[in-house]
Amino acid sequence: MRMVPATFGVATIPIAYLTLRALDCRATTALLASIFLTFENGLITQSRHILLDSPLVFFTALTVFFFVGFSNEDKKESFTTEWWTWHILTGLSLGAVVSCKWVGLFTIATVGVCTILRLWLLLGDLRVSPRMWAKHFLARAVCLILIPILFYMTMFQLHFLILGSSGEGDAFMSSEFRQTLGRGMEDTYADVALGSDITIRHLNTQGGYLHSHLHNYPGGSSQQQITLYPHKDDNNLWRVLNATVDSYEQYDYEHKPIVYIDHGSRIKLRHIVTDKALHSHEVRPPISDVDFQNEVSAYGMAGFVGDINDDWVVEIEKGDSSDKESSKRLRTLRTHFKLRHLNTGCYLFSHKVKLPEWGFEQQEVTCNKNAVKANSLWYVETAAKHPQLPTDAPKVNYKIPGFLSKFWELQQVMWTTNAGLTDRHMYDSRPLTWPRLRRGINFWVKDHRQIYLIGNPFVWWSSTASVITYMIVRGFLLLRAKRGYRDFDNTKVVKYDSLCGFLFVGYCMHYFPFFLMGRQLFLHHYFPALYFAVLLNCAVFDLATSTLQPKIRLQIAAILMIIAIITYSKFSSLTYGNPWTKKKCTNAQWVKTWDFACNEFFDEYSQYSGVTVPTLNWTTSMATIGGEPGGRAAIVVEDKLGQDGAASPEDEHGTAVPIGVPEPGRDVFAKDKQQEIKSQRIALPDVPLVNVDEKEISVVAFEPTSAAFEVVAEEKEDVKVQAGDVSATGEPKDQARPEVISILEKESEVKMDVDDHRKSHGPLDHEEAIADQVAHELYPEARDTE
Repeated sequence: MRMVPATFGVATIPIAYLTLRALDCRATTALLASIFLTFENGLITQSRHILLDSPLVFFTALTVFFFVGFSNEDKKESFTTEWWTWHILTGLSLGAVVSCKWVGLFTIATVGVCTILRLWLLLGDLRVSPRMWAKHFLARAVCLILIPILFYMTMFQLHFLILGSSGEGDAFMSSEFRQTLGRGMEDTYADVALGSDITIRHLNTQGGYLHSHLHNYPGGSSQQQITLYPHKDDNNLWRVLNATVDSYEQYDYEHKPIVYIDHGSRIKLRHIVTDKALHSHEVRPPISDVDFQNEVSAYGMAGFVGDINDDWVVEIEKGDSSDKESSKRLRTLRTHFKLRHLNTGCYLFSHKVKLPEWGFEQQEVTCNKNAVKANSLWYVETAAKHPQLPTDAPKVNYKIPGFLSKFWELQQVMWTTNAGLTDRHMYDSRPLTWPRLRRGINFWVKDHRQIYLIGNPFVWWSSTASVITYMIVRGFLLLRAKRGYRDFDNTKVVKYDSLCGFLFVGYCMHYFPFFLMGRQLFLHHYFPALYFAVLLNCAVFDLATSTLQPKIRLQIAAILMIIAIITYSKFSSLTYGNPWTKKKCTNAQWVKTWDFACNEFFDEYSQYSGVTVPTLNWTTSMATIGGEPGGRAAIVVEDKLGQDGAASPEDEHGTAVPIGVPEPGRDVFAKDKQQEIKSQRIALPDVPLVNVDEKEISVVAFEPTSAAFEVVAEEKEDVKVQAGDVSATGEPKDQARPEVISILEKESEVKMDVDDHRKSHGPLDHEEAIADQVAHELYPEARDTE
């Protein structure tokens, strides 16, 4: 897999050379651009990992090359074989670039702006008839709009064909979509009546099934939790019973006539596994603690008929047009309904709010008095056979969606997911800082080595300077034109204005739209714009040296190449994760915001001789955290859980509590009971012990937060204080009995060993930053209270 982005990264270099040659730049200029891109540290780092930015930059470069070739043919003669070839290739490349990442839409915008300008000029050319102009318009619409769309959709069709099995991403998709992923649901009974065993799903969010398990809320009523759980499980099963308000008797649904659930029916839902009823009362929820929200819990016991707070009223919202009965009574998969609490009038409600660790990070369920309609709608997904139903009772299932339905749903999920990436990340950045290369991204730190995404400062800053230079010169020429100067009558000025103007438009289209985005952004989002900036940099060089002799021009280019290579070499240790020294790392921090992990490196290169660097092999599985399209920066780490989900032996004494895959209703967060270690009381016959109480050394159940370090530190201080009390019980410290002191010293050493074992290694600021970020992601409620 790593060969794919590496190949795209290498192939970008000759494309850049051919593009500048096609733009009528000199060979020296094209060679300079190739060298700049070859030794650009940031592009190299991206190409060496399984990330999407390398293919994105390649197809961006390929699209520009094809479009320049098409433009050159269009200036010569239209509608020739070569003209159509370049045109179609441009359309295919546009489809490929947007298939990599939606950032490719900026490339489409660049080509679109240039195409509109060209059509505008053709419209003013009296030699072009309206019929011919319409032909130009239709040809561009087909090649630059229709072909990219068809290519994009074809990629998703291949995606659906190749990846047709169920996976971890199922929870993002609708039930109809999941029905096509190889683990479809079996047909289920259509009728729902008193006594039916059903599963209920939330309609608006992808939180899943109405769910309960044998764990209680830590606060509020401390009754059993009600959540939404995205996977199928026995804890999702509920039995529909009649309401017992006003002393209604429990209906004998096994022997009496079947009673269907109609609009306005009063029911109670009994959780089959725990034999508790769905319940609500005037108690605030543990997370959404507001006046108009009530807690929803599971309440009751075997043989207890329940109370009024267990009763709910069914309100049918709509049915399926193909099933007329579904709008009159509850029908599986066809009826959308609301559940109104009989006593308080609130509606069963859920939203995209996750419970913390004690709720297994499942979705919160409340009873909302001001419920948004979309978030208070539910439907029955499965219904077991009712005792009174005949064997040939009608069954239903999800309607299998077609390609267009699946394609559109996936686009909506991608858009929603990307727009939802609004939380701050440790290494995110804003677009204003990218041209200055203010900060990079830490990818990997291990074995006194680091991989840090940072660009080549010389290439980066010189390209930014060229963009600013073009803006200043172009503005100056416009002012001169206003004063009557005829600079644009000069063919040389027109040539370089068209050349630099095209590259400047590409740069703006790939850079400025990021200022409109409120989601997470990272330095690697600047790479497509950087490609245009490098080409513009070399175009400015071509203009600046256009009056010089070729030999002098080549010498100047060689000097620039050497500077770029030297700068690349200075930061290559961060690019490849090679050995480095603290001194060289500190000297390379030209900008104070470059947060390299300098304390992680050795002082001398000779110290690396005894360090064994782990190499990738088939027995060591790797995992990539992050790196989703347009998402947070990726970090490649060793997959220590492996295939079976078990931690490796060397990690058994780690500082983090191992977290398994939770089965619903099982508290995987409960720690194993640890035996406490108590100090022994030793009676010394010749030395009386005055007020030496039995002391316990508590066992700290370590959690992955910074608070654990404070607990250990406090206990260390406690040991010191108690040790001081013993030596102050009538004897000077230097005359205290060595037996007593040795006992306390041993206990203190146990504490110190535990503390040393848990002490983080590496640069203090880097490790603390990592710990704080993880703590904030795992425990957002603690961050909010700070």
